[in-house]
Amino acid sequence: MNQYLQDWAGKELMKELEEGVINAPNDLLGCHIFREEDVQIFTAYRPCAEKIWLLDEEGREIGEMEEMPVEGLFGYVISKKKERLTKYQFRVKYGEDDIIDVEDPYAYGKTFTDFDCYIFGEGKHYQIYEKFGAHRETVDGVAGTRFIVWAPRARSVSVIGEFNMWDGRLHKMMLHGESGIYELFIPGAWEGAAYKYEITARDGDKLYKTDPYGNYAELRPGNASRITSLDGYEWQDKEYLTRRSNKTVERRDREPMSIYEVHLASWKKRVEEDDNGNFSYREMAQMLGDYVLEMGYTHIELMGISEYPFDGSWGYQVGCYYAPTSRYGEPKDFMYFVDEMHKRGIQVILDWVPAHFPKDAHCIGNFDGQALYEHPDRRRGEHPDWGTYIFDYGRKEVMNFLIANALFWVEKFHIDGLRVDAVASMLYLDYGKQNGEWLPNKDGGNEHYEAVEFLQNLNDVMAERNPGAYIIAEESTAWPGVTAPVKDKGLGFSYKWNMGWMNDFLEYMKLDPYFKKFHHDQLCFSINYYLSEKYILVLSHDEVVHGKCSLLNKMPGLEGDKYAALRAAYGFMYGHPGKKLLFMGQEFAQKREWAEFRSLDWFLLEEDERHRQMQEYIKTLNQIYTKYDALYYNDFDVMGFEWMDCARPETSTVAFVRRGRTSKSQLLFILNFTPVAHEKYTVKAPCRGKYKEILNSDDPQFGGQGRLNEKPITAKKTETLSKKGKKKTGYEIQLYLPPLSAVVLEFDYQD
Repeated sequence: MNQYLQDWAGKELMKELEEGVINAPNDLLGCHIFREEDVQIFTAYRPCAEKIWLLDEEGREIGEMEEMPVEGLFGYVISKKKERLTKYQFRVKYGEDDIIDVEDPYAYGKTFTDFDCYIFGEGKHYQIYEKFGAHRETVDGVAGTRFIVWAPRARSVSVIGEFNMWDGRLHKMMLHGESGIYELFIPGAWEGAAYKYEITARDGDKLYKTDPYGNYAELRPGNASRITSLDGYEWQDKEYLTRRSNKTVERRDREPMSIYEVHLASWKKRVEEDDNGNFSYREMAQMLGDYVLEMGYTHIELMGISEYPFDGSWGYQVGCYYAPTSRYGEPKDFMYFVDEMHKRGIQVILDWVPAHFPKDAHCIGNFDGQALYEHPDRRRGEHPDWGTYIFDYGRKEVMNFLIANALFWVEKFHIDGLRVDAVASMLYLDYGKQNGEWLPNKDGGNEHYEAVEFLQNLNDVMAERNPGAYIIAEESTAWPGVTAPVKDKGLGFSYKWNMGWMNDFLEYMKLDPYFKKFHHDQLCFSINYYLSEKYILVLSHDEVVHGKCSLLNKMPGLEGDKYAALRAAYGFMYGHPGKKLLFMGQEFAQKREWAEFRSLDWFLLEEDERHRQMQEYIKTLNQIYTKYDALYYNDFDVMGFEWMDCARPETSTVAFVRRGRTSKSQLLFILNFTPVAHEKYTVKAPCRGKYKEILNSDDPQFGGQGRLNEKPITAKKTETLSKKGKKKTGYEIQLYLPPLSAVVLEFDYQD
C-alpha cells in the first residue's frame, strides 16, 4: 500500500467505517489535499467492488485505486509530480458486465451553516424546511439531492434508497459538530426516488425512518419518503394573496365564514367501497370546488392532509408532517387544488395535529434510538387512551419543527388557515389520564406550561409573518382566553370551536318534543357566553360517527318530523352568533353515519326529493348568510344579538334579532322546536315598521307544507308598565309559526 495511504488513514476511522458507525465520513473518504507536500489522496468506499479507478473530469482514467485494509475501501495518491485534480469521478467494477461511473458525494461540502445550527437550537429557524429534508440541487453542474436531518443521539446516519440499493454503507452522512445535524449531497439521487434514513442508535440497533421533513411519501402501505421538489409550480393566486395579506383581523372577523368540512377520500369515490378508488387532488379541485361554490360556502376545511399511515385515523395520527398525503397525488397536485379553490374565492383550512403522533416504527417516535420529538418521561410523553406519543413542547428544536410546519403549509401551499386538533389534550397534563399516569407541573398543577408557551409562540409568529392567515382551536374546555391576544395572557388563537354549544344544542334537538320544555336552558345558555371567545359553531364529523348516527337520525319523531326538525336546527345555527361549520353530507341530510372508507350517499339525491330539498335549504341559508351582514358583521360585538323572547319553555320557541353594520336589513329569527303550529304567534319586535319574511323552513321548495307569511307584517305599538309604574312603549308582531320551523324576517330599524 502507498506509504501516504498507510500513514494517513487512521485505524480508528477505518474501524468506525467498517463497523458502520462513522459520523464524520468526510474525514476519511473523498479528496484530501496536503499542500506542504503537494499531495492529493483520494479514497472511495464501495463494498463488494472488485476494482475502482480514479477518473478526471473528462472521464479519463487516472489510475486504478489500491485496496486498503477495510473491505471495499480503495485509495489513490497523486504526488507533486502530477497535475492536481479539481474535479473527479470513480469508475466502479462489481462484475464483468457491471461497471458504473459515480460521482463522489464527499467531494461536496456542507451548506448548513453554524448560524443555521444556532437559530435552530434557539427554536427560531422558521424556514427550516428549506434546509432539512431532501432538496434537489445542481452543484458544479452535477444534479443530485441534498439531505439534512436532526438525530443528536445517533452514532451514525445513512441515506438509503432506490439510488443506492438501500445499502446503508454507501452514503454515510456528515455530522455538524455537536449539533446532532447530519448532511450529505448525493449526486444522481433522482426526483421521485424512494428513500429513508438508516440510523445506528447508541445501543447498536438499526432504525429505518421516514424523513421528518420529507415533502412526499410512498402510497400506503409503503412508508418511505420520496425525493421531490416543491419549486416550479406556477401559482395563479397572486391577487388573492395580496388581498389576504392586506386584511386586518378586525376586517376578517366582520366577514362571513361558512365552512364545509370535508374528508377527501369519502366525499366522493371513483370506485365505491375501494380504499384506493380515490379521485386525485386535481380531479377533486374541479368537482369539489364547483360544488362548494354552487352551495354558497365561503371556506372549505380538509381533514387529514399531512401524510398518515392508517386510513382509520382520518389523518389525525400524522406520520409525515411536511408531506401532503400521496393518496390523491403529488405535492404540486395539492398546490393545484388550493389554487383552484382560491380561483373560486374559497378559503382553504387544514386540520393540523401538533398534539400527538403515532408509534409506528418508521415515524418520528424514538427517532434516533431515544425519545427525541416526544417527551422522554412517558407520563408526559404518551397518551394511554390514544396509544400515541406527545410532543416535547419544552424542547426548542421540537417547537421549531412544529411552528415551521404551520408556516410551511401557509407559505409553501398558500393555505388560509389551520384548525388545531385536540388543543385541550395539550393544555392539561392529566388529559385522558388516571392518577399515576401524569406528571404535575412545577407548581403541582395540571396546566401544561410548555404547551401554553408553544401555542402562544405559534400564534404570535403566524400573525407576524402571515397576518392574513388564521389559526383555529378545537378546544373543548373552559380554558380562559383561548382567542385573547398573547399580550393579554391569552393563547392568541383567531377562533375557537364552540364545543359547548354543539353538545348542548344536539342534546336538546334529540329530545322528544314533550321533554324539550324541561331543557330550554340547553337551547339558550350559549348566548350567556357567546362574547367570551371568538366562536365558530360546528356540527362536525365527530358528531356523525362511532354510533352517534347522522344529524337527520338524531332528530326525534316520524320521518317527516325529522326533516322539519333538522331544518329548524340549521336555521337556529345560522342565526346564532358565530361563524359556521357543517360536515359534508349533512347538507343533504345523509341518513347513514359517516365512514371513511365509503363515499357519501349521493344516490339519496336521486331517490328521495327530500334530500334535494334539504340541499336547496342549506344553499339558501348560505345565500342569505352571505347577503345579510346582520348574520356575521357583529358576531363578536354585543350589538349583534338581542333576545326578543327566550322565556317560553312551554312552547319551546325562541325569537331574537341579529344586527349588522347599519340600521338597514336587520333580521328577526323566530323558531319553533315542537310539532305544534301557532296560527297567531305574537312576539316582541325591536321597532316599528314592516317585517318581510325572507325565509321559512316550511316552504315547499325545502320540503315543507307551505304555511308561509307571504304578506309583510306591520308591528303594533304596545304599552306596558315598568316596575316603577311608568308606561313603557314597545312593539310586537303576529304571524303564523309552523311546527318545527325557522322563520326569518327582514326589517329596517326605525325609532
